[in-house]
Amino acid sequence: MNMNILVTVVVVLYLLIMLFIGWYSSTKITNNTDFVVAGRRLGPLLMAGTLAATEIGGGSSLGVVQNGMSGYGMSASWYIITMGIAFVILSFLAPRFRGATVKTVPEYFRRRYGKASGLVTAIIMFLPLIGLTAGQFIASAVILSTMLGINYQVAVIIVAVVVTVYSIMGGLWSVTLTDFIQVFLIVIGMIIAVPFALNYAGGWSNVVANVPEGTLSMFQGYDAFAVISLVIMYVATFSVGQEAVSRFYAARDGKAAKGGAWLAALINFIYAFIPTILGIITLALITMGKFNAADFESVGARYALPVLAMEVMPAIICGLLFSGIISATMSSSDSDLLGAGSIFANDIYKIVIKPEATDAQVMKVTKVTMCFVGVASMLIALFNTQSLITILMFCFTLRAAGSFFPYVLGHYWGKASTAGTIASLIAGTIVVVYLDQFSHGDLFGIHFSQTIVPGLVAALICFVIFSLIFPPKKETMELSEED
Repeated sequence: MNMNILVTVVVVLYLLIMLFIGWYSSTKITNNTDFVVAGRRLGPLLMAGTLAATEIGGGSSLGVVQNGMSGYGMSASWYIITMGIAFVILSFLAPRFRGATVKTVPEYFRRRYGKASGLVTAIIMFLPLIGLTAGQFIASAVILSTMLGINYQVAVIIVAVVVTVYSIMGGLWSVTLTDFIQVFLIVIGMIIAVPFALNYAGGWSNVVANVPEGTLSMFQGYDAFAVISLVIMYVATFSVGQEAVSRFYAARDGKAAKGGAWLAALINFIYAFIPTILGIITLALITMGKFNAADFESVGARYALPVLAMEVMPAIICGLLFSGIISATMSSSDSDLLGAGSIFANDIYKIVIKPEATDAQVMKVTKVTMCFVGVASMLIALFNTQSLITILMFCFTLRAAGSFFPYVLGHYWGKASTAGTIASLIAGTIVVVYLDQFSHGDLFGIHFSQTIVPGLVAALICFVIFSLIFPPKKETMELSEED
């Protein structure tokens, strides 16, 4: 059988399995809690799989391969190692997150600080999820089009339809089960690629001899401040990002939430070096003249690995690798999609548009919203091909800068107030937008590679000052009850 045909068969089979899981998961859904937080029944293994798969996306797979071959060398692994460190830190907060028994982050804000805070948070968190979904659709589509030799626009439509359909059918049950399969495809697919690439290069000694000095250094592209900044960014975004924190809400108890975070960290620590090494090998192959950089010029350096795989790997192995790479992006986009639908239905529709809505109506609106977000993200992906990591970084930063401290400290500090929360949300957002869109990371003569750091500082100052000046009527960390 022709190699391209066999690769296509493997990838299509993978996509069909994802749709089947969506259908199967739909049989387990009886109410909105089942749909949004999987009935709060996830154990540590399922939690770890879905947490790791959600955060290992396009930037953490092909983006790291690209960085590994373009100047960062071994230090490119910090992009994923710092995710693992963030999960370790979050493991200590996870029981508190689970104990709140909310469905969404804006629901926590609403019940802790009032309706205005909940609505502002919902808007701030809903809009970036569209950008995040579109960014993952772009990555998936370029991979699919590169692998199968199909038109990019056709690939966008295929990816958008598959992800949207299985996510809508089964909610977080579907997303969790598909993530559990996808995380193994991601890790195993990449691991299998290493020996084939090494063999093509003539062994590791040949690779080392054909890369610049310093390539194997862990600090070639990142210094200590950059590593710390990445950890801060991930802790902040994973704490308040609906696609990540919903896993803690879905855990069966605080112990499962903590264990899942530790296991997810372990997966990240193991996986971090795999795409990095593949990037270094690819650089060596280009230097040796065994792999022509012109072969992937039309799609960009990020997609060098899929192009290389078509040359050096057997069809079935190549198909598994491609399925793994697509898994990396799809497992992130389905979570972003569900997060957007959950926030709009539970925190905007139910609270502002139709407070008397029933549980069944809210679940229906969640699905309708996911459909609209899927279509909107597909349209963005069809016409927007800017840097994936740039999209992800800005969306991560925008939603987390202002909401991190009111959310986390709200679990521990009784003096946290509505005024402090609103001030934090406004200050964090303004600083991040200014740095990202207008000053290119420069503030008072200092350049910040991670603009979330000054955003968090501004948000913390405003949160504490305004909470002390305008304290809550009653000092408590308890959440108000809702009808």
